[in-house]
Amino acid sequence: MSNRDVIARDLNAVWHPCTQMKDHEWLPLVPIRRGEGVWLHDFDGNRYIDAISSWWVNLFGHANPRINAALKDQIDSLEHVILAGFSHEPVVELSERLVEITPAPLSRCFYTDNGSSAVEVALKMSYHYWKNCGNPNKTKFITLTQSYHGETLGTLGVGDVALYKETYKPLLMEAVTVPSPDCFHRDPDTSWEQHSRRMFAHMEAALEAHAHETAAVIVEPLLQCATGMRMYDPVYLELLREACDRHGIHLIADEIATGFGRTGTLFACEQAGIVPDFLLLSKGLTAGYLPLAVVMTSDHVYEAFYDDFATLRAFMHSHSYTGNPIACRAALATLDIFRDDDVITRNRALSAHMRRAVAHLEDHPHVGEIRQHGMVLAMEMVRDKSARDPFPWQERRGIRVYQHALTREALLRPLGNVVYFMPPYVITEEQIDHLATVATEGIDIATRD
Repeated sequence: MSNRDVIARDLNAVWHPCTQMKDHEWLPLVPIRRGEGVWLHDFDGNRYIDAISSWWVNLFGHANPRINAALKDQIDSLEHVILAGFSHEPVVELSERLVEITPAPLSRCFYTDNGSSAVEVALKMSYHYWKNCGNPNKTKFITLTQSYHGETLGTLGVGDVALYKETYKPLLMEAVTVPSPDCFHRDPDTSWEQHSRRMFAHMEAALEAHAHETAAVIVEPLLQCATGMRMYDPVYLELLREACDRHGIHLIADEIATGFGRTGTLFACEQAGIVPDFLLLSKGLTAGYLPLAVVMTSDHVYEAFYDDFATLRAFMHSHSYTGNPIACRAALATLDIFRDDDVITRNRALSAHMRRAVAHLEDHPHVGEIRQHGMVLAMEMVRDKSARDPFPWQERRGIRVYQHALTREALLRPLGNVVYFMPPYVITEEQIDHLATVATEGIDIATRD
């Protein structure tokens, strides 16, 4: 079987996500036959470094033997069972271990199938908590510009990506949207911390105006991925936690993309020394193997729902595959690797090497910024470096980087004008150097007039 065979069959039957399918009249699909480590192999003998971890999910490489062995063992004993009224050992152990590695008072785990579902659960749970506590008017949520929390209707309502949201706006709830602390737009000679502190004034004003009707603030800690890897300083989270406490509002930390080492610590919130009321985890939770997400919260929240059935205070939310045993075993194997291999320490060396490998692009006439949080590094292409003016989005210059990278054994999938690395943690320094070379070539090609 060849790439051409699979492509022909695919285009007759498959509708791909986040895609204008007409593009595939000139932009060929890339069928993948197998994966190994950082490499993806197609049907024609080509290979590609998975520099974006297959949409930010893969932590320890494709076909990881330790995770594979755990899944094979689990499949032989239990593939799935309803989690309402029943339980199983993998979900119990996973919950215990998640509580162990997260700070108090996070002590309860509610499972869903994916990140968007986890966000939906947290929104519902926050509102329902306030209702159970006699505050049914707390129905609003505060979010940041440039935020992304998923593509279901509830998550679009608290997101701010026009590409995904505008079409469905008549169907969505309306959130209070506050300017992002995105440090790309800071004034010259202003530090990330100074800019983040300054931008918090907008959040404080929104909290003061809407606290009486707001259930929660929802943020992606330190890193807003989908809108171009926008980054900010941990001080913003410190200020936000204090303000939410002062105004009596929940804080929801969407660590679906930032959790499990991506920003340099196991969870991004650690860098601010704060604990959210709801911590949302997915993507890296199973190291890219299976869909699984969890909403972690406190006994304080849990107890607001704990009552006799007739009071109708229970949280009536479910998914068919909630807490799937196979997915839980993948997550447990992932946590084993973190526990046994000192992953975060190794990642510090890899992230430092990543920065050195692209340092020469600081002087590129069309690179407006190189920014990094841990194992996520972004290079922003601009039309005018001094003014940081963007290229028009209609020019789709990022696709030129993508196309070039495929000819050089690399999967780079820019977000608009932002080229980024978010590789599996098993990548080597030599492979990082190759990605830096390919990205440099691609940026040169993409920014030519």
